Amino acid sequence: MRKPAPLAAGMLVCLGVFLLTGHAAWPETFPMSAATEECISCHVSATPGIVADWKRSLHARVTPAEALKLPSIRKRMSGESIPPELTRNTVGCAECHTLSPPLHEDTFPHNGYPVHTVVTPRNCATCHPVEEEQYRQNIMSRAHHNLMRNQLFRQLVQSINAVTRYTDGRTTLGAEDPISNEDSCLFCHGTVVEVKGFRQVHTIQGEMEFPILSGWPNMGVGRVNPDGSQGACTPCHSRHQFSIEVARNPYACAKCHKGPDVPAYKVYSASKHGAVFAATHHAYDLQSVPWVVGEHFTSPSCAACHISLVVNSDGDLVAERTHRVNDRKAWRLFGLIYAHPTPKNPDTTIIRNRAGLPLPTELTGEPAAEFLIDPKEQNKRRRTMQGVCTSCHSSQWVQGHFRRLEHSIQTTNEMTLTATRIMMDAWSEGVVRGLSAQDGLFNEGMEKQWVEQWLFYANSTRLASAMMGADYGVFAGGRWQMSRTVEQLLDWLHVKRQPKPESGEPKP
Repeated sequence: MRKPAPLAAGMLVCLGVFLLTGHAAWPETFPMSAATEECISCHVSATPGIVADWKRSLHARVTPAEALKLPSIRKRMSGESIPPELTRNTVGCAECHTLSPPLHEDTFPHNGYPVHTVVTPRNCATCHPVEEEQYRQNIMSRAHHNLMRNQLFRQLVQSINAVTRYTDGRTTLGAEDPISNEDSCLFCHGTVVEVKGFRQVHTIQGEMEFPILSGWPNMGVGRVNPDGSQGACTPCHSRHQFSIEVARNPYACAKCHKGPDVPAYKVYSASKHGAVFAATHHAYDLQSVPWVVGEHFTSPSCAACHISLVVNSDGDLVAERTHRVNDRKAWRLFGLIYAHPTPKNPDTTIIRNRAGLPLPTELTGEPAAEFLIDPKEQNKRRRTMQGVCTSCHSSQWVQGHFRRLEHSIQTTNEMTLTATRIMMDAWSEGVVRGLSAQDGLFNEGMEKQWVEQWLFYANSTRLASAMMGADYGVFAGGRWQMSRTVEQLLDWLHVKRQPKPESGEPKP
């Protein structure tokens, strides 16, 4: 049998690699450090999916030294003074998982290297210091503490996750369940990851010792890491590709913004923006930096409006890249209990209203202004967001859209106030226990219905207005439910006001 010509054989090999990987053939060798090369030699068998993901990443194909040569507008990394030993090779396993081992409580000896499991924003700051600093100023980076160190929010978490038991005609909440918390609220808000000892594991390389990590696995935006840092980059830049394409895709945000409390992805899917993106995104360039509106994409994703560096076809700046997602947000639309101006500080546990409660507004809706941005800053952020909108829409269109949004904020706050006034009567009359009775605000059936008014329906209505998915905010989870809830709360209050029959008397 005749042997194939060398060129034909080479083409067959390349075709085989392409079919196996779904991508153009990767080079056989990368400029890897010796340590990363040793990691790959084992993990290509032990965790082949991770290795394959890494090989598809820019980390695997571009050295920091090469990335530093790019013009400023095209750079994906903001670091300028990277340690020389890290610039010559691609960013591989060792460059991330053996960085600054003394800072990591989860560092353990592994085949002669000090390895840590959890790669943190502090590690990423070696090459991306601006992004890491901005993220630290982002409310998301404090999501764990802002939830779990707020007395009222903690009561809400317990009322959701603790097992309810029924005994002698009453329901009682069980003890707080850490595993349920990790599997629900803290899945997105982030866990506290701590080392709880070590365990022996049988691997293909023999017996090895690994740390036991509590709160793991987790990719929550406010995760508290073993090196003391807060937050995680992987909720958006999924490991181990760490792709800007993934982060720019709305599906990345859907992981945490899909439920009835923050249905941003569902609203986006119902909007014209979402419909156009779904139909045409296969033709978009979701990887280029800068991101040129009209050339690389036409219908925005979440990142285009909130995060990405966007320029027009002339190269003029539309919006700077930011990982402080609040920079383009004048309003906090899904706050507790009313929409309000964005907090000044990412640590929202410092907020107290006049009543001393850890809330950004009074129960009657007035903002705790001392802790929130002022109208001047709101206007600045509004103009930044409107600049993105006017890349595709006329100024009249944009002004009309924002007028509707701010009207929606006003009316949903008013509807929440109506529901809250009914609840305040219930609390003051003692038909529902509430804070004055040393009880929570979220335990009883009437209180839970009140929570739905603002946590589900007011939030949905405002997000629907903000993201041009207004239909979602009518019957799917918005204005209809808000008006219905008010009447149901009032009916419930009337029922609870009825005197209870004496023992032995027939019930009406």
